[in-house]
Amino acid sequence: MSKISLPSHTRYLIQVYLWGIAFFTIFRIILLLTQWEYAKNIPNRLYYLAYAFLMGWRFDTSIVGYLLLIPLLLLTIWRLRQKKDKGLAYTAYYFINTVFVLSFFICSIDIPYYDVFSTRLNIAILNWTSNLGFGIGMVFKEAVNWAYTLVFISVSYAFYRQSRRLFASLVMPDKLHLTHRSLTIVLLSLFFSGLTILGIRGRITEKSPIRIGTAYFSPYTFPNQLGLNPVFTFFKSYLESQKTENEFLNLMDEMQAKSSVANYLNTNPAEPAKREIIFNSPPSNANVVLVIMESMTAAKMGRFGNTDQLTSFLDSLANVGISFDNTRSAGIHTFNGIYSTLFGQPALLGQHPMNKSVLYQHTGLSKILSENKYQTIYFTTHDDQFDNVGGFLTNSYFQKIVSQHDYLAEQVQSTLGVPDHQMFRFAVPMLDTLASNKKPFFATFMTASDHMPYIIPDGMGQNFGNDAIHNQIVRYADWSLRDFFAQCHTKPWFDNTIFVLVADHGLRFGGGDYDPPISLNHIPFIVYGKTLPLAPKKVETPANQIDIFPTVMGLLRRSYTNNTLGMDLLNEKRQFSYFCADDKIGCISDSLLYIYRLNGPESLHFYKKKDLKNVLDKYPKEALALKEYAFSMLQTSQWMVKTGDTN
Repeated sequence: MSKISLPSHTRYLIQVYLWGIAFFTIFRIILLLTQWEYAKNIPNRLYYLAYAFLMGWRFDTSIVGYLLLIPLLLLTIWRLRQKKDKGLAYTAYYFINTVFVLSFFICSIDIPYYDVFSTRLNIAILNWTSNLGFGIGMVFKEAVNWAYTLVFISVSYAFYRQSRRLFASLVMPDKLHLTHRSLTIVLLSLFFSGLTILGIRGRITEKSPIRIGTAYFSPYTFPNQLGLNPVFTFFKSYLESQKTENEFLNLMDEMQAKSSVANYLNTNPAEPAKREIIFNSPPSNANVVLVIMESMTAAKMGRFGNTDQLTSFLDSLANVGISFDNTRSAGIHTFNGIYSTLFGQPALLGQHPMNKSVLYQHTGLSKILSENKYQTIYFTTHDDQFDNVGGFLTNSYFQKIVSQHDYLAEQVQSTLGVPDHQMFRFAVPMLDTLASNKKPFFATFMTASDHMPYIIPDGMGQNFGNDAIHNQIVRYADWSLRDFFAQCHTKPWFDNTIFVLVADHGLRFGGGDYDPPISLNHIPFIVYGKTLPLAPKKVETPANQIDIFPTVMGLLRRSYTNNTLGMDLLNEKRQFSYFCADDKIGCISDSLLYIYRLNGPESLHFYKKKDLKNVLDKYPKEALALKEYAFSMLQTSQWMVKTGDTN
């Protein structure tokens, strides 16, 4: 009896599967090595990491199954035709090489993405597609990203070599007897098709295939994330975004949300955000200078326990001004920070509020202060068209935008434009001019130096340390603020100016904790001015980035209509603070952190105790109160944005 072996096309696909799993595992190992500080202190580390790799095999198998489904069909037809049409075989071969290389590209992007956002790659990355050149410039100015590019090229080439070698076996005669060929091929192809579909589903359970939430097997963030495949998370988030019901948030019933917000704010449910704010005392004509600091998580500050002396000047301002120490950024991207700080609206998960086809005008600092005869100006270090900032702000009452094309060409050092201190030095004479017009001014600055690529300008005559570059750049950013204030201090308008300092968002900084990390949304919010009441003052009640607008208006004592979800933190008390991190929603009280995940389980933690345990089952009422608060606020904001009721 002649020996029976598998048809060559099935042998080829099995070996491609094994090589695909091997290369996906290489990327997972690299992620583990680059994030080792977040894994090394996990109790029972070996168990959780081993289980994460087992979970990773399941997700990798699902993706490889998707990638090989079409080649399996094409090669089966080709074999049934007794190899008469090599075009089908070559189509399958080139298809395999293309989709695997694209998958490895996603994996290579995922590693630095995770390092910044503490989440696997998702659709939020597509917010950069409208500014592709800008994004590419930032990526390739950073040396470490060249290393990931090299990994991608090496893995892709190694896979191609293996695939080409294996493909050669397809042209060899099949060892099966001709009289059994068709039946055997059909039966084996059906069998392997079943295995492929099973691998794609990732689970035997009938009701549900493998989901992102399947990876959440432990109480620790990193092992849960490590098990995921970024190709899976990216396309899952993309497909979810394409569903009609996901074009806008659909967290809860709209009417119920508006009613809840009206109850929280003591307003009319028909216009739940609208409040008439009246001050009986004379208004202040103080100038307002708002500095939105790139990636300045509170975890970088000595005030919050950092011992690396990164923010000596910022800490000194917090000590003599009003510091809102429990402030959360609305989101985790710069466009979130600009939008929420200026216009008092929260981040709506992964939505990009300033890059829509229809741009509604928004109430906020620029609008209300313009109506009060303020001069409004916005400074950025780079191209103002990135994230459509220039267009959106021009449409929202900013009278002048100063951006990269306004500076000298030799000052521009990267896609991020000029360094922070040069933006500030360029701005001071312009502020002098505004002050000479005998009208108050509102100036907003968006810094950028504390963002990759990290570039410390030459010839500064300053020592920013000899440790890691990500520490040196923070010291440089802090020095730039000190230099700016030193220049402003010599000006006659300084004593009549309120300075507001806040971050656009936080950054994953220090040890790992929750998903998303506390440091990703915990930011400083400091107000300094010679004429401020109550300074110095430490405010520890929950605060949101969206509260900056009404809080500044309260300091100016100017009556206005507040049609935002922000609150005056010196005259009102916020019950909870809430925030988004792309596909996650957090809500925080003075002791509890509630996390809602679009594609994962809910959790509740005693964050003040740094307890990683999920206590949702023990405290369901507390979790529900936090959830309903955040959901009602976000759903109401979505209604306002959708209907244009933001002005």
